[in-house]
Amino acid sequence: MLAPGSLVTVFGGSGFVGRHTVRLLAKQGFRVRAAERRPDLAGHLQPMGGVGQIMAVQANLRDAASVRRAVEGADAVVNLVSVLAEGGRQTFPALNVEGARTVAKAARDVGAPLVHLSALGASTRSPGNYGQTKAAGEAAVLAEAPGAVILRPSIIFGPEDQFFNRFAGLAQSAPFMPLIGGQTKMQPVYVGDVAAAIVASLNGAAKPGAVYELGGPEVARFEDLLRRTMDYAGQPRKFLALPFWLAKLGAALTKPLPMSLRPITVDQVRMLQADTVVSAEAKADGRTLAGLGVTAPQSIEAVVPAYLERFRDNGQYAHYRG
Repeated sequence: MLAPGSLVTVFGGSGFVGRHTVRLLAKQGFRVRAAERRPDLAGHLQPMGGVGQIMAVQANLRDAASVRRAVEGADAVVNLVSVLAEGGRQTFPALNVEGARTVAKAARDVGAPLVHLSALGASTRSPGNYGQTKAAGEAAVLAEAPGAVILRPSIIFGPEDQFFNRFAGLAQSAPFMPLIGGQTKMQPVYVGDVAAAIVASLNGAAKPGAVYELGGPEVARFEDLLRRTMDYAGQPRKFLALPFWLAKLGAALTKPLPMSLRPITVDQVRMLQADTVVSAEAKADGRTLAGLGVTAPQSIEAVVPAYLERFRDNGQYAHYRG
């Protein structure tokens, strides 16, 4: 268990999961070093703690020397960096595998415990390169730091997410909602609960070297999640069912476009062919949120409607009358 005032290096601290993790670490009295490719864009983290409690430093997982500098003097290390879609030198092998290995090696060398964020889709048998490289990254981490804790969340939701927000935006602008793999099952988990699991792992709640699977209180089909997204956003649309082969073709044709303009990548279509739910084995072994002390995870219904209200025709004023 970390002592109050301990220094935690968080790779990817300014990202979606990172900012919630940094906020919780600061609230519990830890000092935080946020390791970022662009530390100049991490200023939003500083108000989350006291003066000098949170500091951003430059580090790139493709540069081992910068990673070593970022962990010098750290009492614990958290790696939240990965890539969901490739672009330039930010490739699946470079970040999800070799980057994970570099962080694990650096943490081992300074004797700091490591928490590594993976994904429920991680598997050597995954249909997508993302899932395959996340599995390879887990193996690389445990080879370098056998006591590392691996956390595999399902789809993560929260105000800044790229799931519910993304599809609500699509419903707002498109005449129909494309439906790919509507029967695929997911178990969305709240970002604050993932952050709580990370901090609990640092505080000794997790078994060293174990892989934990993090899912929310509800398992739902992808189609049902899209229906609820449109309902929360006040943007009803009819579905246009697309077979996987046609969705892959469409994704391939948009590859030359910038990532911000691409609705989905070929690899993301492949990942929709596999369920992302907590396994029976993890439940039996206690390798879940509950096993890390998060016994009342937030539901989709309790969180998502509030931040999707902005997609309604009158935004946050949609519920007013008169």
